[in-house]
Amino acid sequence: MLAAGFDAISDVSIELTQFARIRLFPCSGRRNAIDGCSPKAFQQHLNEVTPVKVLEGYAPFCQLRVYRNWTRTRCTTVAITPDNAQLLKSAYEARTRDELPVLNRWFEGVSPPLASYLIVIVYDREQLQKEGESIAAEWGIVGCMATDLPEEVPMAPITMMRNALGVDEGGSGVPLDRDAYRRSVEFWSTHANWREAPP
Repeated sequence: MLAAGFDAISDVSIELTQFARIRLFPCSGRRNAIDGCSPKAFQQHLNEVTPVKVLEGYAPFCQLRVYRNWTRTRCTTVAITPDNAQLLKSAYEARTRDELPVLNRWFEGVSPPLASYLIVIVYDREQLQKEGESIAAEWGIVGCMATDLPEEVPMAPITMMRNALGVDEGGSGVPLDRDAYRRSVEFWSTHANWREAPP
């Protein structure tokens, strides 16, 4: 579904935010980040190639722009099965030095398939300004989901909670949607992200 008010889905400008650059292109070069593409080339591709479709985000300032995967990036999430459940790990972590740590869960030691799509999450310039990030483009990249299908992976429950807490706690200030939260819990009860096992 095309995001309301955006008929010309290719006629926009997109910029990689510093927040997303650190998360999507870490210095460690980990395999569950964007693979086979530099930050500059990634941003250029998004500005030059028309997405397959644009999905409405969780708030008016958010879009999900769906592109066919042109990189070597693997699917972000893996279904939990009796065969891989023992590979799940957990820890309290913060995304930035300013955020409070929250409980995260992930796989180590799995090998996900190559993603068919990259779903790039963008916020408009005004919202990013509220969150302390200035960009020159109309839209700023805040995340990316690598998926097998051109559909959104539900936002994690803790991310919804953080958003509801507001900008001071690393969120966006969007109130909690209880129905969306329940759908998120249903999905993330049977799926997890993955990471490379430490050396």
